[in-house]
Amino acid sequence: MGSALAVALLAGCATPPKPQAAPGEQAWSGRLALTVQGEQPFSAGFELKGAPEQGELTLLTPLGGTAGVARWAPGSATLRTDKGTREFGSLDELATQVAGAPIPIAALFDWLQGRATQVPGWNVDVSQVPQGRLRAQRTSPPADLRLAFEH
Repeated sequence: MGSALAVALLAGCATPPKPQAAPGEQAWSGRLALTVQGEQPFSAGFELKGAPEQGELTLLTPLGGTAGVARWAPGSATLRTDKGTREFGSLDELATQVAGAPIPIAALFDWLQGRATQVPGWNVDVSQVPQGRLRAQRTSPPADLRLAFEH
């Protein structure tokens, strides 16, 4: 899928319904686009809830169907797709397998709250978080993560 098509799909995605969070739990929904050098660009709707220690990330197709659900807790992570369920030892391992390179999902919780938590090799711009926009870029291998979201 070319970048223009990925951007078109991203722009055309309807914002998914706001995920329901348990008391004391954070939740966001919106659209994301990820480009990793050497990998196919990826875009999807998303619902993220929980915390870095335990949570759930649901990726949605442009038509609102579920493309996959990642769940994690201390010491384990699972990914459920239409191809089955895969087990991982950690959220970082799951994110690396899915995206083709390490993605700091744990830091994403801080970033979505407007805190520019430093992650080695990543530069994050949280200046537009109040407007529901976030961008993070990795230097090596190059990656660009963009989110448009509601809290």
